Amino acid sequence: MSAPLPELVPPADPMAELLSCPPALLDTTLDQLRTLIVVRRTGSALQAARLLGREQSSVQKQLDTLNRNFQSLCGEILVSKRGRGKDFVFTPTGEILVEGARAVLARSMDDLHESRRRIGKTLTVGTTEFTLWILARAWETLADEFARLGVEFRLVHVRTRDFWSRLDEGQVDLLCGSVVTPVGDHASHGKYDSIEWRRGSPVLLTNLPEADLPGDAVATSALGGLPLIVPVSGLIADFLARWFGPAFRDRLNIVAEIEDLQYGVALLRARLAKGCMIVTRTLGRRAVEAADGTALRVVELTHDVDPKLEMVSAVFTRKGERERYGPDHPLNLLWEALGREAAETGHPAGG
Repeated sequence: MSAPLPELVPPADPMAELLSCPPALLDTTLDQLRTLIVVRRTGSALQAARLLGREQSSVQKQLDTLNRNFQSLCGEILVSKRGRGKDFVFTPTGEILVEGARAVLARSMDDLHESRRRIGKTLTVGTTEFTLWILARAWETLADEFARLGVEFRLVHVRTRDFWSRLDEGQVDLLCGSVVTPVGDHASHGKYDSIEWRRGSPVLLTNLPEADLPGDAVATSALGGLPLIVPVSGLIADFLARWFGPAFRDRLNIVAEIEDLQYGVALLRARLAKGCMIVTRTLGRRAVEAADGTALRVVELTHDVDPKLEMVSAVFTRKGERERYGPDHPLNLLWEALGREAAETGHPAGG
């Protein structure tokens, strides 16, 4: 004889569930959830109070309220003290609520920014250090108009390694920057709307004397025999990875690793490092002009390694997003201004 079928449970009525929410849960505020997250991150009410700009007693009162409410809701508090000078201990319920609170607040902020973006009240632009100038020129023509429209303009410094993720995840509405691409390829890969204004190849900036590095050009394949100053990540590291593979650091003679190209220029100028650094043509020219008697020079790179690569400076937005807005939307106003600047100052090669 077969076992009886389990009793089917009718689907819950979402409206009934909402109406039956316990008061202790409804009394939990977003401010309390934010405090709980900060306490989890900092470990104590005192440190959380400092970050939040509040009194420690105010933070502790919120924790006590949350503990009392969740003790009545599910039988377990959220957080407890472990002893003087020690971090708070979060219960399993507390950890679950912290993760849920992070998701709720993040989603709420995303929805808020999306709404402000849609109606043209917020515009967030990302730029790398070396493309900031074109944005500055376009901004000069728009600052008064944005002020009249009440637009909150946000500027974000974007590292090359985070370039596409910032745009794809909606953290910025528009990006100004440079990317590495095979010669002749479209910089946006068909995934983004873009305005190109410059294409060019990198060069070598060096303080090596002619006896150690003769001539005014060197083949890319010869880089392995030169002492190199190399950025930890970014545009130049991308060139090297594509030429010599992801483990290029094992194949090259790297005398210094740097976080910032300007620091590399300073190393060369001070002769604290002797060697070469791959840079944009513009940076190389400016470094030589500012060398103030220091023996810095620019050496051309001849590309004898596949793939043949170049850097493209451009403006990018998510594909099709501009078409969702009218011509007077801040994103389209800035796009048009950047297009005019690109037409006036851009050129297809050289950097």
